Amino acid sequence: MWRRPKRFIAFLVVAEVAAIGWFVHVILDMAAPTHLDLLRFAILTAGATVHIQMTRRQEERRRNRVRTVLIDLTAVWVFPAAIILPSPLTLVLVLLIRVQHWFVARRPAHNFVFSSITHMLAATVAHQVFVTLGGQQWMSLTVTSSFGEFGKLVFVGLVYEAVQILYVGSILSLSAKSRPTVRSVLGSKADNLLEAITIGLGAVTAILLVILPPTVAIMAVVTVVFNRLAELDQLQDDVRTDPKTQVYNMRGWTESAERALTRAGKSDDNLGVLMIDLDHFKWINDTYGHPAGDDVLRNLAQLLDEVTRPSDVVGRFGGEEFLVLLPETDQAAATGAAERIRSSVAELRIVTTDKRGDQITVSGRTASIGVAVFPDHGDSLEKLMQAADAAVYEAKEGGRNQVRLAEHRPHRPASAGA
Repeated sequence: MWRRPKRFIAFLVVAEVAAIGWFVHVILDMAAPTHLDLLRFAILTAGATVHIQMTRRQEERRRNRVRTVLIDLTAVWVFPAAIILPSPLTLVLVLLIRVQHWFVARRPAHNFVFSSITHMLAATVAHQVFVTLGGQQWMSLTVTSSFGEFGKLVFVGLVYEAVQILYVGSILSLSAKSRPTVRSVLGSKADNLLEAITIGLGAVTAILLVILPPTVAIMAVVTVVFNRLAELDQLQDDVRTDPKTQVYNMRGWTESAERALTRAGKSDDNLGVLMIDLDHFKWINDTYGHPAGDDVLRNLAQLLDEVTRPSDVVGRFGGEEFLVLLPETDQAAATGAAERIRSSVAELRIVTTDKRGDQITVSGRTASIGVAVFPDHGDSLEKLMQAADAAVYEAKEGGRNQVRLAEHRPHRPASAGA
């Protein structure tokens, strides 16, 4: 830990000390747990243990494939504890869950401790908010009052997630070797959707625990199945993702591009394709080494993700070449987008290491970009890519660090038979 940047160490220590101070406050402020509290605690602990032990191998595989944010699905057990149990019992439950995860996580100790404290903090803060709102009168709810109680659960779920985002997002942004992105810090949309579903299942678990405790066993089975579905979804995402840059590989990009092209054809819309080639990339590898070249590629992928629209599709074509699909984009807009990318690449400053392991900054890199637009330069994805690729070669032959629009290719009507 002490080899990390000073700001990382400072934030970690201050955040953990603040959290521990909060834990002391809530423990001293709480009354002794009742027999019912202890019974509910035992049920949640048993359910969480079954979940963790039956999904241990799946969890190890998921953790080995994920480099940033991982949703471990334990909110199904922690969130109901946050709502129902006194804070001291919630802290013990999180501790028992995290101890079991220690044998699966295989992460540096300081990361694991910080993550555990974050789970505890999120749960105890959520509990205090729920108590303040006056929730959990579920046995006597009417249809009308149930809507208000549902709103409280949603709000508390947002608080629970917000605390984790604040702590985990901050530490990830401070620990990033390169410029952090929203995806690397907060995870993808799929990650956050999975977390939202997990918290929702936690709310269901809480209701079952209060109204019909034995049915919580059903949630243990649900979490095992859900964990397997999460792994399958991750496997499918891995097939379509370039492992080095975390953008689409050619398979994933082509699938998305073909669907977009079909929609464009049906709605008579334009669609742009950008081919981006980093100039003199071989020089980077030869001068600083391949790890530095990999850092440059990762930073370029992050840049493309930042400067494009959410509807645009970024993919790695191979080597130092990337593709960007621009739905509903004509020639002028596509060329403008390419120019923004070109100028942004020129401004990149990438902190990496050279062949000796010394820290260096790679800057002043340029890119040659080819632009092709449907249907002006082709009526199929293959033709558009060929047109964009030819435009890249023109840009390189013209001196590099420039954008070239593909040559217009008018449609040729089929000749009539005699």
